Amino acid sequence: MLKNSVWLLLFALAACTGQKSQFPHVEIRTKFGDIELELYTQQAPVTTAAFLRYVDSGLYDNASFYRILNTENQPSNAPKSELIQGGIWGSNYKRLTKLPGIAHETTQQTKLLHTDGTISLARQEPGTARSEFFICIGDQPGYDYGGENNPDGQGYAAFGRVVKGRDVVTKIFHAPENDQYFDPQVSIYSIKRL
Repeated sequence: MLKNSVWLLLFALAACTGQKSQFPHVEIRTKFGDIELELYTQQAPVTTAAFLRYVDSGLYDNASFYRILNTENQPSNAPKSELIQGGIWGSNYKRLTKLPGIAHETTQQTKLLHTDGTISLARQEPGTARSEFFICIGDQPGYDYGGENNPDGQGYAAFGRVVKGRDVVTKIFHAPENDQYFDPQVSIYSIKRL
């Protein structure tokens, strides 16, 4: 009897530990469904710490996906890319402007490239990224260090990837837009840790 109990306990422990990822997961809840992200705290510690701080504070409650880049809505002479961008720009711009900038972690440092489903921070100059993020649609090497999508060549700070809900990302990508902005914006109800 005791031997069976020990085996059951060992099996239960193995099952529990086998399901737990070594990386934190968060869920973006949207009007089109949920998107689960895995965040790479070891490779991009500064970026993931800032993003998780915003998640834990509820900053993304009632946020939105508000911007889209696709091959048709960019100038013909610009390097093309495809992505959806979200955050609090459209819902709480005043709060966005008061957030401190996040130190820039390049893809050269982190070795996290902008492949399909990568989440990354939007920015102007290096060190100006705040709460705004984007998800790559397809591979976007122009956003990596040395890539052509940013004039300073520093690229953007990739810090995780979509692990569930790629169909939701696709639905958002195909939502109505006007001149690079979703019309209407796609509601993000919340972003929570799993």
